[in-house]
Amino acid sequence: MSAYDHSSQVAELQSKVKSIKFAMFTTSDQYGHLISRPMTCQQVDSEGNLWFYTSTEADIWENIAAEPHVNLSFANPDDNVYVSVSGKAERVVDRERIKAMWNPAVQAWFPHGPDDPHAVLIRVVSTTAEYWDSHSSSMVQLYEMAKAVLTGTKPHDGEHGRLKL
Repeated sequence: MSAYDHSSQVAELQSKVKSIKFAMFTTSDQYGHLISRPMTCQQVDSEGNLWFYTSTEADIWENIAAEPHVNLSFANPDDNVYVSVSGKAERVVDRERIKAMWNPAVQAWFPHGPDDPHAVLIRVVSTTAEYWDSHSSSMVQLYEMAKAVLTGTKPHDGEHGRLKL
């Protein structure tokens, strides 16, 4: 894949998730059960990596140490945008990066600030992403479904794509 192709794939991912505040971050626990929790994506960098703050005391920290393959699900039902990202999570303890990415919302979780020894980062190195994006309003979508039922055809359900990161 050329640098241009990779850049356009990353730009597409960034544009799809930028307005979605929370992701459901799915890991496997010690028994192999899938566990999801809402987390705020702090950044999608120029390489397509997604960054999250967490605590060394949170289960997710140990889950990704044991099994780093994860999935992130983003949903914005108001705009009919849905994104699923698969990748490999990495535990990052880099005080300079933690300070550089710090913001007031993170302060609520870590009142001692960016020097809190439990404040750490997770970087998800994205491998693939899929998205579903319907630019139509709910009324238009209902019309398309009704028309499909009456005509025996499939409704036009918007744009679906796969990104290789």
